[in-house]
Amino acid sequence: MKIGMNMLLWTNHVTEQHYNIIDKLKNTGYDGIEIFLGEGDSKLYSSMGRHLSDIGMGINCVASLAPEQNIASPDQKFREAGLDRLKWVIDMGEAVGVEVICGPFHSSFAYFTRQPPTQEERQWSIEMLQKAAEYAQAANIILAPEALNRFECYLYNTMADLRTMVEKVNHPSLGAMYDTHHANMEEKSQAEAIKRIAPYLKHVHISENDRGTPGSGQVNWPDVFSTLKEINYDGWLTIEAFSTVIPEFANAINVWRDYSPMDEVYTEGLKFIKKGMGI
Repeated sequence: MKIGMNMLLWTNHVTEQHYNIIDKLKNTGYDGIEIFLGEGDSKLYSSMGRHLSDIGMGINCVASLAPEQNIASPDQKFREAGLDRLKWVIDMGEAVGVEVICGPFHSSFAYFTRQPPTQEERQWSIEMLQKAAEYAQAANIILAPEALNRFECYLYNTMADLRTMVEKVNHPSLGAMYDTHHANMEEKSQAEAIKRIAPYLKHVHISENDRGTPGSGQVNWPDVFSTLKEINYDGWLTIEAFSTVIPEFANAINVWRDYSPMDEVYTEGLKFIKKGMGI
């Protein structure tokens, strides 16, 4: 099992100027980082991959799709644009050396039709994810789509829905991720939700109910940690927390205040995970 820290606490675009933060996380005891793949080129990410390799840090990535890249859209042009975007993400992920690409890329983030999801929408998404998984397999990358809460997504909100999607995609390069923040809102039980997705679980976000320091809020952490141990989960546990440091990004994800001091998030968060998992 490895513990990671999502760089979205500091920036939505990691460059060489952020290497000091990465080095600080290494010295704190983290096994790797997670970055948002939104811009940049293969040169930037190859260089970043070399730095991470030099200091012995792993990396995973988060990706999302804009409305005009919605792979669940009835418009084929949007679906094809979304698949092209996912292929770009996979290419950049391969350049930097990621193991897992996670995120709500089964559809567009914060896009709503104001209607419940339809079977057609889910089928369009599945067809594009099958193609994306084929592309990811060649790069030796695992795709791990994420279910979000009802205020950020309508296509997949629960582990039951997500499991159905993964089983229909039915590809070894596509699994699922679990996020404690979203589950805190949408699931009846953290334990039962983790068990439901366990056969396909490839990535876990450790995220408090308010996106602050893990352990400082209302998530049922004893259930989370005990169930992860019960199912013998041995993948990444990555802290995902947000701040207002990049106003444009914060406004886009409805972050209107800082939830915890930044240093506290990654220092106390790491201690909390190690204590909870007994490592």
